[in-house]
Amino acid sequence: MRPLLAAALLLTLTAATPDERALAPLAFEQVAPAGTKMPRFKVDAAWPTMPADLLLGQVSGVAVAPDDSVWVVHRPHSLTATDTGLAQSPPIAVCCKPAPPVVHFASDGRYLGGWGGPDSAPSVGGVNQWPASLHGIFVDAAGTVWFGGNGKDDHVVLNYRADGTFIRAFGQRGKTGGNDATDQLGNPSDVNHSDGMVLISDGYVNRRVIGYDARTNGYKGRWGAYARPPIAPTRQGAFDQSHAVDPSKIADPKAQTFADIVHCVVPTKDGHVYVCDRNNNRAQLFKRGKDGDLTFVRDLVIAGETGGTHTVTDIAFSPDPDQTYLYVADMMNGRIWILERKTHAVLGAIGRVGRQAGQFTWLHSIDTDSEGNIYATEVNTGRRVQKLVFTGIQ
Repeated sequence: MRPLLAAALLLTLTAATPDERALAPLAFEQVAPAGTKMPRFKVDAAWPTMPADLLLGQVSGVAVAPDDSVWVVHRPHSLTATDTGLAQSPPIAVCCKPAPPVVHFASDGRYLGGWGGPDSAPSVGGVNQWPASLHGIFVDAAGTVWFGGNGKDDHVVLNYRADGTFIRAFGQRGKTGGNDATDQLGNPSDVNHSDGMVLISDGYVNRRVIGYDARTNGYKGRWGAYARPPIAPTRQGAFDQSHAVDPSKIADPKAQTFADIVHCVVPTKDGHVYVCDRNNNRAQLFKRGKDGDLTFVRDLVIAGETGGTHTVTDIAFSPDPDQTYLYVADMMNGRIWILERKTHAVLGAIGRVGRQAGQFTWLHSIDTDSEGNIYATEVNTGRRVQKLVFTGIQ
């Protein structure tokens, strides 16, 4: 047996088991008055359990399925040859290979498999529809998986069955028509399928939210900031990560248009929708009408003076029926803010910038499971997903 192959086998046989858990404390800041109760968390430093020969790149999205399993999308292209020595021909190291672009974990961290890539996607007019750089993921009530992309020409949202079988697409790679287009997208960042609608935050080229009828796939509406027509200028040229730290991008939490990264679209159980206006350091809250139309409710500013990569990248909720607590991912400050959803009062924050367990580098996407645990992903050089274990209300 070749030495590199033998070493890789040894790694596989000695991988950590899912039962080996290591809960560690998180940085915590209390903002609310002393004695105010709020959710508390520790980080599971042993989650997830990856196969010994696989590696994640930038993890750009996380979604919890109805069965509490956890799906992530990552960016294999963000790994270098020194990360993936086992995948070179011939192999130059005992580890590693890129994990499949779409990865599925059990709630306890066991690796359940993965799929994706150009071979899984259809072609339209001779153009394969698989995104160059995956962004955002959502799993609907039927267990089907949705995601988009923010790379060059990634103007498409794809929908798959859990086994990796393609179902349908919105938009088309290589074709974008600006904020007024009803059948084309512009680097969609996030997607949600619920209450008979597909809502897309559209996203890195365009600056809007767009909605489609989930049954017919027909266009339903498009909205800019304050639920007005989306009139903000579109991005010229392809997005790259240098744009995310452009010092000329100064947040304006009172801006009348969305800034140039509309980063999430997250409905509530009670008929509202949050939209992440990342470069303006705010979310906007909308009321969802019976016809699917959106009506503006309020701005939610998070650390409004922050620069750099800015703040509001994703939003999630506590799993109780009232979704009592609101969690807001803050990329630049490397923390997750805890708010009372009814009042939007800031109660506290967990996490800090860093690379140890419970710290974040380019915090990107969050979601919660039925037990109140939070899952958080990191891009750029963060390249991981972490599980923050709910330990109670204190």
